[in-house]
Amino acid sequence: MTNVTRRDLLKAGVAAASIIASPAFAEPEAGAQLRVLRWKQFVQGDIDLWTANTRKFTEMTGIKVRVDTESWEDIRPKAAVAAQVGTGPDIIIGTLDDPHKFPDALLDLSELATYLGSKYGGWYDPCVAYGMHDGRWIGLPQGAAGACINYRVSHVRAAGFEEIPKDTAGFLKLCEALKARGTPAGMALGHATGDANSWCHWLVWAHGGKMVDAKNNVVIDSPETVAALDYAKALYPTFIPGTRSWQDPSNNKAFLAGEISLTNNGISIYTVAKNSKDAGQQAIAADMNHTNFPIGPVGRPTEQHLLLQAYAFKYSKYPKAVQEYLRFMWEAEQYEPWQEASNGYVSPPLAKYTESPVWTRDPKVTPFRDVVKGMLPNGYAGTLGAASAAVMGDFIMVDMVAEAAAGDRTPKEAAARAAERAKRFYRG
Repeated sequence: MTNVTRRDLLKAGVAAASIIASPAFAEPEAGAQLRVLRWKQFVQGDIDLWTANTRKFTEMTGIKVRVDTESWEDIRPKAAVAAQVGTGPDIIIGTLDDPHKFPDALLDLSELATYLGSKYGGWYDPCVAYGMHDGRWIGLPQGAAGACINYRVSHVRAAGFEEIPKDTAGFLKLCEALKARGTPAGMALGHATGDANSWCHWLVWAHGGKMVDAKNNVVIDSPETVAALDYAKALYPTFIPGTRSWQDPSNNKAFLAGEISLTNNGISIYTVAKNSKDAGQQAIAADMNHTNFPIGPVGRPTEQHLLLQAYAFKYSKYPKAVQEYLRFMWEAEQYEPWQEASNGYVSPPLAKYTESPVWTRDPKVTPFRDVVKGMLPNGYAGTLGAASAAVMGDFIMVDMVAEAAAGDRTPKEAAARAAERAKRFYRG
């Protein structure tokens, strides 16, 4: 983009027909001011570039934008309150299918989503599922904080493995060997929106279990789920103690402290270690790598990733300014430098953005590039909506895995309890 606004071009006498790069709503309301609430960064470059891009938007348009950040867990209730009372941030950049809880309170972003999809190679199918409700776009996917297996290369080799096994049986053997050598694994089993959900859903789906079927019938209490929970029960003793209480930052801290040798996470552990001035942290970065999740008995990838998406409320006094800000931030001139500054922390939702050099310059980043393209939405195998969002927000899948893994309940009991909890939402 050039450093002029659409209004500037119109004032200069440029024909409106010539400004075809921007949708019709791109002329924001006079005197517009916006409030944005977005997720708190795990990589400093992310928030630095987001702030710089926002400042550029203000300089170009005169629209003041206030950006606040909160943890993923804290955004969800604040969004629900805003939808209910009709006041709060104009834009929220939150997680997963939360906007499906209150679709009638949200602006229709269909024109904007269609424009971006046409310009940047199309939205990946999971993004369409997350972004659309009843034929209209209520969310604008930003990408996913993609999860891969993060591991210490030297520790894996010392345990007798040249690489991370590509199947769940081999993966269990690796974790057992790491534990035996005093270099254990660790994955979150607390209410960690990103880390716990990603690996617990992968685990259950990898064995053929699922919360609901294609007709949204609750089917989590199944032999396939019990098999997954038996696997979790075998895997859990290989973890470092304390993972039942881990939140999203917990495994980052444990890995960077040298307490664990393997976990599931985004690119943030590596990025922080690589950019650190501490020699010990730099050594960890040099000795770590990433790979995609192993394949379970179902024989195909079953990954769940933390989709991040923006949504905007109808109560906003400045709906055109809202959409112009989102358009600006999703355009290549802003989005691609933000990808670079984030070191690929957010895997792209639009096909064009997988072409960025950030995904191939450093081979350790490449496994994160295509995670959005192949992931399963969290409401699998049913449809996304208020029920799927509520089940995810209530951590039903995570609690089930944690209860069975730690022995609080038998796998069968844990699956039955999860089914009863889920039916409260799907019956409605």
